[in-house]
Amino acid sequence: MLHFIEHAVFTLVLAVLISIYYKKGPQQFFRVIVLALKELPGVKTIIDLILKNEVSSFVKTTSLAQDVVKSKPRVLIPEKGFTAEDMREQMKNLQKRNANPERDGNVFAYQYTLYDDNYKLQQEAFDLFCEKTGHSVEHDELVKEFFHGFMHENALNPIIFPALRLMETEVVSMTSAMLNGNSEVVGFLTSGGTESNLMAVKTFRDMALATRPNIRKPNIIAPITVHPTIDKAAHYFGLEVIHTPMASDFRADVKAIEQAINSDTVMLVASAPQFCHAVMDPIEEIAALALKKGLPLHVDACFGGFMLPWVEKLGYPVPKFDFRVPGVTSMSADVHKYGFCVKGASVICYKNSDIRKYQIYAYSEWPGGLYGSPSMAGTRPGGNIAAAWAAMKALGQDGYIDKAKTLMDTTVKMIKRIKNVKGLYIMGEPCMTAFAIAARDPNINIQAVADAMETKGWKMERNQLPDSLHCSILPHHIPVADKFLDDLEDATNYCRDNKALAKKGTAGVYGMMANIPDKGIVTDFLVEFFSEVYKCK
Repeated sequence: MLHFIEHAVFTLVLAVLISIYYKKGPQQFFRVIVLALKELPGVKTIIDLILKNEVSSFVKTTSLAQDVVKSKPRVLIPEKGFTAEDMREQMKNLQKRNANPERDGNVFAYQYTLYDDNYKLQQEAFDLFCEKTGHSVEHDELVKEFFHGFMHENALNPIIFPALRLMETEVVSMTSAMLNGNSEVVGFLTSGGTESNLMAVKTFRDMALATRPNIRKPNIIAPITVHPTIDKAAHYFGLEVIHTPMASDFRADVKAIEQAINSDTVMLVASAPQFCHAVMDPIEEIAALALKKGLPLHVDACFGGFMLPWVEKLGYPVPKFDFRVPGVTSMSADVHKYGFCVKGASVICYKNSDIRKYQIYAYSEWPGGLYGSPSMAGTRPGGNIAAAWAAMKALGQDGYIDKAKTLMDTTVKMIKRIKNVKGLYIMGEPCMTAFAIAARDPNINIQAVADAMETKGWKMERNQLPDSLHCSILPHHIPVADKFLDDLEDATNYCRDNKALAKKGTAGVYGMMANIPDKGIVTDFLVEFFSEVYKCK
């Protein structure tokens, strides 16, 4: 009898595996096999050891090797403090270790202003930018002055620091007006796009739980191209993200979004634009769907919020994406990107104060007094608020339009030239100062092209699924755009003639990752990577 049961179970499992293979394909089939093997005793331990070894080997191939791989004594607070002169010398040495996008114009993300490693402005890029936009040293120094002027103040208590409250509310007001919000639109400043998106998710989760008692496990419907901060927020706050596919034009598939909505859905998310390809999601269609289903729609405009309004005013075709669209409930926009402010400033806006209330945390039973906080952070640095206020007031609409024009001129020139590079193409229809480059020729591996570009000094941003290269066009690219385009054409031709490069370097790593059936292993690799590089021996 026992033998019969074992045989029946084996037959059933085999039938299920065969069904998965034919219905879902070999990728899903092997994923199931890997997941099953991971549950066997000792297998996970072996996988962990292999991952540690692979991460260690990978780190040795990066510029971090000198810091992470070499064994160093543990760092302690010095018994006697260094002098100011010693500290300034150490600062110069530390700054030299970082990438210098303003000096070389070689980075396509992360840093949107023109300060270099010595806190001076790279002269060629700066002079050209000033000539075209009216930008000046005085603006950057002014923003820095405001940051320093309020850097020790704390916006946690608006009664003690009313000036910070005033500046914050004015930044929110200016941002919401820029995004075509009416006088009812309200919000808060945050430390960046991650916190802004986290707050939107927290707000709509709490609002749904308070108004819809039948929700069991709240979920978010978002395109696969949505920024991972939405997934991060869901992970932190106990929600599920149901990802929907891209359409052929790399925009969100509205029909797929509608089909994914269920009784536990608490919000929809769209991007303006999505960062991967700088393509705008069909926000008007998604907003109409949100209204039909009675759901809030959060538009993540962290990347484009401080560029799209001015690009539209310049006459470029920009689909409606902001509070003009009925159904848009909240928006996030980063001042520290194309708002040209120092790092640590973003805005989260809501259609009205009734919605915003769900963002605020309050606790009344602490022996230390009554506690309330409008955002993730408790202590909220005043310098970031003041710098954001100063940047927006000093630039004004004319300053933002001039900057948008200059950067769009460079973007259009680069896109036009890239379209003429044999074997490459621009993905979708980019709507602002960014785009993604992919290979049309199957003999060209775009990740290998990125590796070749990095040997020429460029720091490339890589996309996957499908593979492509992301480029955000920033002020430091203005004087080096032509050199980048020349190098890109050379690198593309070189990789076409040397197909073996696709299996080497970072291109080989991306290729290997793409072929691993269980993406959980890739996730474990990333976790192990961060664990390794942040060691302080």
